[in-house]
Amino acid sequence: MALYAKAAEILEKVERKQATVKTLVYDSKFQNIKQLFALVCETQKFSSILQEIIESTKLLKQTKIKMNLAKVLVYDLVIGKGLKCGGAWKALMMKHRSRLQAALARMKIKQKVSRNQDLLSSSLQQPEGDQLPRYVRVNTLKTTVEDAIDYFKREGFSYLGQAYRLDDLNLKGKSFVGDLHLSDLLVFSPKTDFHDHNLYKAGHIILQDKASCLPAYLLNPPTGSHVLDACAAPGNKTSHLAAIMKNKGRLFAFDLDAKRLSTMSTLLLRAGVTCQQLANQDFLKVDPDGPQYKDVEYILLDPSCSGSGMVCLRDEASPSQKEQDKRRLQALAAFQLHCLNHALRFPRLQRVVYSTCSIHTEENEQVVAACLLQNPGFRLVPLLLQWPERGLAPLTKCLRASTTKTLTHGFFVALLERHTAQGLEEQASETLNPVAEMSPNSPSASKDIHEVQEPISTTKDIDMAEEAKPTEENTETSGGVKKKRKKKKDGEKDALEPKATEEQTNTSGRAKKKKAKVE
Repeated sequence: MALYAKAAEILEKVERKQATVKTLVYDSKFQNIKQLFALVCETQKFSSILQEIIESTKLLKQTKIKMNLAKVLVYDLVIGKGLKCGGAWKALMMKHRSRLQAALARMKIKQKVSRNQDLLSSSLQQPEGDQLPRYVRVNTLKTTVEDAIDYFKREGFSYLGQAYRLDDLNLKGKSFVGDLHLSDLLVFSPKTDFHDHNLYKAGHIILQDKASCLPAYLLNPPTGSHVLDACAAPGNKTSHLAAIMKNKGRLFAFDLDAKRLSTMSTLLLRAGVTCQQLANQDFLKVDPDGPQYKDVEYILLDPSCSGSGMVCLRDEASPSQKEQDKRRLQALAAFQLHCLNHALRFPRLQRVVYSTCSIHTEENEQVVAACLLQNPGFRLVPLLLQWPERGLAPLTKCLRASTTKTLTHGFFVALLERHTAQGLEEQASETLNPVAEMSPNSPSASKDIHEVQEPISTTKDIDMAEEAKPTEENTETSGGVKKKRKKKKDGEKDALEPKATEEQTNTSGRAKKKKAKVE
């Protein structure tokens, strides 16, 4: 009963925009976080369908329970795998099971579909063949990719080598491959679960969606540098930055939520991170001219966003809700632009990564375009030229990600770099906005963080989704996978450093030492 009561409470708070799903789940201190998050996400996804079933059967009137509690109970009873409770609630719901099932059947007949999944709109549907792979980032502060592969092979997993194309990530059973873009990322079939695995509990592997790994990988701070993670909790990207830096240098990490920061501290301890300096502080209140930040050259900015790229958080909206969401997007975009402008005020800053788990242009290309117009001393850096999905024209130097084109959650990444007066003409042409340009002088663009309503989600929810997403069999493994891997070299360091991309070493206006070695 506690599971359903807590899930209903979280849904109620999300509807009132009190906090994000992940924040509420973390703060709940519920014993089984994975189970709770999955139930909330799936109930949200089927929300409009569940409401129609409940209203057509007059369930609320007959049971005297509230809508959100009815939704989570009805989801598990007629769509999920059955009620996970006993007592009065189960007895109450079982009395109405036949009528609820009949209402669901009528909906499917009316829409001429046979599966519950087919009742969802196309934007919410995730066909069985498109289930996202299980991505596992090897924590190179504690082990090496080679040792992790050997460990999995000894457990009966079949290593198929390095992936060369996207189809190679369509895996089945106990097969796994090395990712085709990120050298410290292993890819398993969607059915694979590592929540009770020894490597996960010991912090040797991190369960993190591939798209969520991109910001730290693309920022690529050198060993010994000073780095700032602006909106850091729950800490997966922070631990990734520390691994890239090999725990050398200083890593400032901020978050406004004290509870999330405490959870993050535990995660970083488990991951073996020692170069961090955590602060329970609003990033917008951080003084860029503070003496402790005089050497900060790299910033990762992953601000609160709508979470529209999260597969489990997409939902259909009524016309009134769409209008409300439009106003909310405008407020979020103004807040995000404020954060990005603030990041660029750090005097020695060289590069900043801006990322969201949103699919909305308002939070992505429009924010970046407005920022570049206001900050002509910075320019976009081309990212991963082989990546299959680009930012909307003319900002094609940015990256987008999606379930269909990259087999990840929806995502956006831009890398801004300080440059000299040379190239200003090119910069001006890049910042022409393809849609409705956000006015740099808009009054809302200077709003304080506390004036913006609590966002629906943050990019960090992707990591929680990796913890809780449903596991189903995927399609057969495609060909084109390299069968042979390189032998571990003598004297090789334990920490694996991601590959340096061509654009990361050639696009900067200043001389850089190449800090990454190719495995």
